[in-house]
Amino acid sequence: MTSSPDIVLEALDICKSFPGVRALDKVSLTLRKGRLTALLGENGAGKSTLMNIVAGVFKQDSGDVKLAGETVSFNTPREAREAGISMIFQELNLVANLTVAENIYLSREPLNKLGFIDADKMNKDAADLLKQLDLAVEPTTPLSQLRVGQQQIVEIAKAISCKAKVLIMDEPTSAITEHEIEVLFGIINKLKQQGVAIAYITHKLEELVRIGDDAIVMRDGKLISSAPLKDLTRPEIVQMMVGREMKSIASRQSPELGPEVLRVEQLSLKHPQRVNDFVFKNVSFNVHSGEVLGIFGLMGAGRTELLESIFGLHHRQVAGQFFVNGQPVNITSPQDAIKLGLALAPEDRKSEGLVLGMSVQENASLACLAQFGKMGFTDLDAERQLADDIVARFRVKTPSVHQTIRNLSGGNQQKVILGKWLANKPLVLLLDEPTRGIDVNAKDEIYKLIHELAAEGLAVIVVSSELPEVQALTDRVIVLCEGRKTAEFSRTEATEESIMSAALPNGVEKS
Repeated sequence: MTSSPDIVLEALDICKSFPGVRALDKVSLTLRKGRLTALLGENGAGKSTLMNIVAGVFKQDSGDVKLAGETVSFNTPREAREAGISMIFQELNLVANLTVAENIYLSREPLNKLGFIDADKMNKDAADLLKQLDLAVEPTTPLSQLRVGQQQIVEIAKAISCKAKVLIMDEPTSAITEHEIEVLFGIINKLKQQGVAIAYITHKLEELVRIGDDAIVMRDGKLISSAPLKDLTRPEIVQMMVGREMKSIASRQSPELGPEVLRVEQLSLKHPQRVNDFVFKNVSFNVHSGEVLGIFGLMGAGRTELLESIFGLHHRQVAGQFFVNGQPVNITSPQDAIKLGLALAPEDRKSEGLVLGMSVQENASLACLAQFGKMGFTDLDAERQLADDIVARFRVKTPSVHQTIRNLSGGNQQKVILGKWLANKPLVLLLDEPTRGIDVNAKDEIYKLIHELAAEGLAVIVVSSELPEVQALTDRVIVLCEGRKTAEFSRTEATEESIMSAALPNGVEKS
């Protein structure tokens, strides 16, 4: 059967699994000449995985990718680029110590008759591209001197230089200014006029009014809807993004809250690369003893950076006030935070929360080593007792406290991290994506532990990108969008639709 002449690319019944996760389940996509197709869905819906398959980063487990009606299979992104498929990744794929021109033509440099790189031609061609893209920088400028938004334009120049038939953009406006967004939209419209098929991943639904033609909505690795954008309303899209069945999650009774333990007022974090911009700005909230406070936001909202700032990281770029037990305090380092009763279980537990080559026992004592000092040596008996207590209390499945911690499952590793921090008897426990990468049964155990800790009077702040988790775990939810607090909900108000609407740019604002 011959495909329609306007169809540039088709992905048919694509399936992809990673260990413990069904990332894509029979997902199909059609990209057409001169049209922009938006890929919409929550974090983890499978959008980027699908595009990584199309762009040659991953191999699908089953299903076909067809380019101009012919089945194709790419082993590398370079093979995909040579076939006419370019992807602009959210995490820019550039080399800081090369020039702008060298980045645009990396591995495709023009050669002279002697077989050497023709630098003059490369710089001239790059200058023509930069002029087309309204980027006023010299092609010989080292990339490291450019702002993130300018680097994003260089990525686009790189894709255009490949004469792409299919251009994939993953959150392209997440790191650029309003002017740069205007330039980008102008480029997109020119590319559409030239017949380029564009796949566009975004959470900013308002952008699509100006540049979008079609949309697919994904949820939990499945295709929920495929339709022209004009046939979809914003409420319909939001409902399709979040309208899954609730998973079995431990229930929580209405708590009896104690006094306020932590309050932050007008907290802001300067952006490390964009002058006069902020990762988050003027965020205020509090948390009480015995309360589980949820923080929800989409990728780039500033959730992780908010927890890190409370814990004393980035202090030179942080402005605002902290109060612990009603008293103003200064938090300029993690050591300050720990002394004041704060504990942080980071999102990346393997590289930031644990020392994988050490044993369960050694990891268990890392946050409170001073307690086990004995004439310059570690009191191994006391350390062993702490590890035994953590294993028993948190139901850690390990053959021995001497087991190397990298050999434990993700859920059991997370339990050791919780135990490690609770040995310090903190007032506030900060949890960043506490169940990421662990199975359903282990999740339920972590939920029960969090509820037990809150029932004992601990204040818990949970960052999670899973809406059902936020609803079931927390007593109150604050929502961040692009670094701003856009809503605060009690448990009864915190529906999936209300939270997601507040998390999307130009969503609900509620104080």
